[in-house]
Amino acid sequence: MHPYIHAKTAPDRAAYIMVETGEIVTYKQLDERSNQAAHLFREAGLQRGDSIVLYLENHARFLELCWAAQRSGLYYTPISSHLTESEVDYIIADVKPKLFFTSARLVETAARVEALKKDQITSYLVDGGDHRRFSDYVAVRNQHSTKPIGDESCGIDMLYSSGTTGQPKGVKLPLPEGPIETLAKRWTAYHTVMGFDTHSVHYIPSPLYHALPIHHAMVAQNYGGTVLVIDKFIPEQALKLIQEYGVTQSSWVATMFIRMLKLPDEVRLSYDITSMEAMVHGAGPCPITIKEQMIDWFGPIIHEVYASTEGFGSTAINSREWLQHKGSVGKPSQGPVHIVEEATGKELPPGERGAIYFENPRKVEYLNDSEKTDSVMLSNGWATAGDIGYLDSEGYLYLTDRKSNMIISGGVNIYPQETENLLVTHPKVADVAVFGIPNEDFGEEVKAVVQPMNLNQSGAVLEAELIEFCKQNLSMIKAPRTIDFMDQLPRQETGKLYKRLLRDPYWDGHNSNI
Repeated sequence: MHPYIHAKTAPDRAAYIMVETGEIVTYKQLDERSNQAAHLFREAGLQRGDSIVLYLENHARFLELCWAAQRSGLYYTPISSHLTESEVDYIIADVKPKLFFTSARLVETAARVEALKKDQITSYLVDGGDHRRFSDYVAVRNQHSTKPIGDESCGIDMLYSSGTTGQPKGVKLPLPEGPIETLAKRWTAYHTVMGFDTHSVHYIPSPLYHALPIHHAMVAQNYGGTVLVIDKFIPEQALKLIQEYGVTQSSWVATMFIRMLKLPDEVRLSYDITSMEAMVHGAGPCPITIKEQMIDWFGPIIHEVYASTEGFGSTAINSREWLQHKGSVGKPSQGPVHIVEEATGKELPPGERGAIYFENPRKVEYLNDSEKTDSVMLSNGWATAGDIGYLDSEGYLYLTDRKSNMIISGGVNIYPQETENLLVTHPKVADVAVFGIPNEDFGEEVKAVVQPMNLNQSGAVLEAELIEFCKQNLSMIKAPRTIDFMDQLPRQETGKLYKRLLRDPYWDGHNSNI
């Protein structure tokens, strides 16, 4: 399947809807515009294997550019619309794209990016109109034919890791061979979980630059569904859209579940959610009690996928399996998976924690960083994304935390995810981060930073209440010794937490273990 097929069979069906503006882009329009953009690419000299960068919010031109690159044999790199000038500069210098696309909302930042000036990269403004050296993308696009280019081939995304613990790295996969429909084979697993078809209405409340949202959006369109694109996740609005559009499939992160569950019951339960057929979440751990409540609310239609931007491997679990293996992220859907003691390279038995490695991963390289590529691979070819976990006796995988988050206090390994999963269930906690800070006697101690539901409650009384809550439900060593409060944690809209931004100030002048 492919959007060009749906453009022939159902030209007027909505390929996507921009919820805030109401703009509807049909399959006919998506096909024609992506063809025009493909001709633009060729006229600019781009050939198979070249790269473009999209520095965009969830913009109406985002998906047409991705499909244009997909049918032109290009690497397309969407990057976060929240990046600063220096962060954009780093990625542009790393990718060395032939074309760069940005929006009116972001153009002032983009205009200051040194790599764009130095390398004289052709840059476009996707909203129309000129802005200094940014050409009018729509005007140039519309000069080209709506028919396919003569040398179509299959392109692919080249995404950057989130960089939550360091500089992000480009994850480069080999370009698929064969016709442009070939990429659908890579998406079989997504389709199996979600069940996309021509009647699907898929709600994506996350930024399209991230792996799960962009893949799910394009998979849904590959199979002829309609995608709802929003600018920002708002808990009650999400429920309203499910009811209004009859949403059948949706993609989430656990923090969104938490925010919806903390709506007043009279609000939360007032919307009709019965159209929903399948929900998938990933990109971070989901506390057991949160997922239990979601299944009680929506029914056993919630699927969890564990994977990484690198695509080394993946696991999946449906609601019925999960209720028998609470806390698990499932069995390998792309694997097999192994738990390894990194110090020795020895494979560990069920129940023992270690580094999660996938066997027979896809051929992946980190762009311009062979040392990083080598560091995640064992000599036998197994690869890791840096997570820690264990397998049970039936082969179900459980995540403990990321290796980089581990706290070592008095020689004891402490995984902060467990403490975070508990604290976020407290009714006075909106969000939380737990990490290690310096301790003269033990090396590190457990620290929590909490975003309270009511900022006015911040202070010593709430701190004592939350520490006691941890001590009553966890072993003493896992309870934070102190808690600080913030009005907003530095979390991506994808749910990823920039924990290093919280942790680094505590380590100024010290040597950390990360």
